[in-house]
Amino acid sequence: MDTANLDAFLAVAHTGSFSRAAEQLHLTQPAISKRIASLEQQLNARLFDRIGKHVDLTEAGRALKPRAELIINTLTDTARALGNLSATIQGQLRLATSHHIGLHRLPPVLRRFTKAYPGVVLDIQFLDSEVAYEKVLQGEIELAVITLAPEVEPPIIATNLWLDPLEFVVAPEHPLASTQQLQLEQLAAHSAVFPGPNTFTRLVVNQLFEQHGLTPQISMSTNYMETIKMLVSIGLAWSVLPRSMIDSQVRILDLPGIQLERRLGCIHHSGRTLSNAGQALMTLLRASGDQQT
Repeated sequence: MDTANLDAFLAVAHTGSFSRAAEQLHLTQPAISKRIASLEQQLNARLFDRIGKHVDLTEAGRALKPRAELIINTLTDTARALGNLSATIQGQLRLATSHHIGLHRLPPVLRRFTKAYPGVVLDIQFLDSEVAYEKVLQGEIELAVITLAPEVEPPIIATNLWLDPLEFVVAPEHPLASTQQLQLEQLAAHSAVFPGPNTFTRLVVNQLFEQHGLTPQISMSTNYMETIKMLVSIGLAWSVLPRSMIDSQVRILDLPGIQLERRLGCIHHSGRTLSNAGQALMTLLRASGDQQT
């Protein structure tokens, strides 16, 4: 079976579109259609239903998808393992990171990496941590530097790099800004802006309130910390921000006995052989993490 046909099948399955799959693989749409037709002929099964502009997997397509992913990932991993037999650090490294970490933590690490290994081509995707986690799980990304989930389970392997202290913040003119010895109950009575409900940071904050039997009044949600900071700074709500983002635009609230932090780190799939480039980046990341602790 031609793996190019499987690549085309997976591209259509993931994008839900022949035209977007063609763009992703840098092919023409007729070329994608030809590869899908060839694969359907080989398997003697229809893989997609095409109704108008909608493209949906058939039952046979849904059965093929995880098997096709396994085949492609196994071949890719085999090529990587053989390539690692040489000590050369080059080739492409597919990396994902969150916007916050990509702006505030990674630049010095990537600067050292690109200087030390000019033969490596970095393919960096800026994604929500939860999306990056899923892409590593599915084998689409080799490494992800993200906010770690409260619980990381196999087959994902997590490396803790940085503890990221979080502070409760409001605008300087917010009614709570000058309150001393603020209680969590008082805070919960005011409007808040939080990251989305499925984000790892939101889970960390929710756990704190649940432990105290409280439910915060969440009036807005956005996954971008910079946007949250802006909304807080103009007085619309309170929120939680990494300590590294605190400046004169916001005021830290005095909550005695309350300490909140999240873990930032790197994840990879235990069933995937790290490339030489991936191992080299992990070494630099660990060294950066050690310097922060």
